[in-house]
Amino acid sequence: MNPDTRNKLMGVSTATLCTALFKRGLRHQFIQDVRPLNPGLPNMVGPAYTLRYIPAREDLNDIAVFKDRAHPQRRAVEECPPGAVLIIDSRKDARAASAGGILVSRLMVRGVAGVVTDGGLRDSPDIARMAIPAYHQRPSAPTNLTLHQAIAIGEPIGCGDAPVFPGDVVVGDAEGVVVLPAAMADEIASEAVEMTVFEDFVQEQVLAGRSVPGLYPPTDPDVAGLFAAWRAGKGR
Repeated sequence: MNPDTRNKLMGVSTATLCTALFKRGLRHQFIQDVRPLNPGLPNMVGPAYTLRYIPAREDLNDIAVFKDRAHPQRRAVEECPPGAVLIIDSRKDARAASAGGILVSRLMVRGVAGVVTDGGLRDSPDIARMAIPAYHQRPSAPTNLTLHQAIAIGEPIGCGDAPVFPGDVVVGDAEGVVVLPAAMADEIASEAVEMTVFEDFVQEQVLAGRSVPGLYPPTDPDVAGLFAAWRAGKGR
């Protein structure tokens, strides 16, 4: 992805990005019921690399399948490009894990930007201490084979009710994860930076005692001048 776009997205919130998407008519790009294991890390930003599970069929999903080097889950961990985000469709089912600490460690060592599942992760206390952003619904100790059969990589998926196409730009912060359509990512990133500057100004004004009506959105006549002076003074 565009390095300038990535840098911009590292400094904006998923909340601001959701507003920018809403202005364009996109209302369902925030992944529902997914939370960070390690919220103190910087933003997660990268193109989506997708893995899809279906309900496990027992005769095809015993422990021996992991001996197959072409197993889709194992392939995804080895083939997800450095800088990308592995994003997993687990059908919002956290009764069994989507992955665990060993696989997430491998992703981290390979330079993957992060991992997201709308299911659960096992070894979650260990993952929470890793230097790779990881998002899931809740901890889940059972192996993925219990309920999930890895079936495909590199296809459009749904993750937490959000549509995700390979190459879409995935952004995660301490609040959650949002998916930007690839064709919109550059312009949304630039707009979000400008929105963030103005919202920081508004926050200072509110903390100083000013009321919100007329300030946000800026309909009072003095706001534009105040903002321009504030921005010049802050070097932003």
